[in-house]
Amino acid sequence: MIELILGGARSGKSRFAEQRALDSGSECIYIATAQAGDGEMAARIQLHREQRSGFAQTIEEPLALAQIIADAMHDSRCLLVDCLTLWLTNLLLAENAATFADERAQLFDVLSRARGRIIFVSNEVGQGVVPMDALSRRFVDDSGRLHQAIAQIADRVFFVTAGLPQLLKGAVQ
Repeated sequence: MIELILGGARSGKSRFAEQRALDSGSECIYIATAQAGDGEMAARIQLHREQRSGFAQTIEEPLALAQIIADAMHDSRCLLVDCLTLWLTNLLLAENAATFADERAQLFDVLSRARGRIIFVSNEVGQGVVPMDALSRRFVDDSGRLHQAIAQIADRVFFVTAGLPQLLKGAVQ
């Protein structure tokens, strides 16, 4: 079971995803992709750590997402990945430009044999203006393509606005 939960910044998508994971009745593992590039981000990460008390385990991995999912997935587990856009940012800023393509291919390979439940959270960034700089345009393009590809294989896709989830694909459960 693969779910994709999209929404804008502060839309309530992470809270919705966390509740879905906890309501699954499975052992829940939280996979966080954020990196603390500055003091404000470090504070955000710390706050998120404190808010995850209901999860059996948190794994923080900014780059090797496919490997973490492969190692952690199990029929009786629910993996919550928060978030794909931070993971993409980390990869686009990596020293090796081919890192994203390699990691993306590995992720889809792992998802082709997914077990248990995997919930992805990601920011929908393609509803605004076209960014001025090349890296920002690449980020918007790559995130849009990533979302489309995951939505194609996902059993359920939600879009969250103002804390209200809208089911885009799949049956309500």
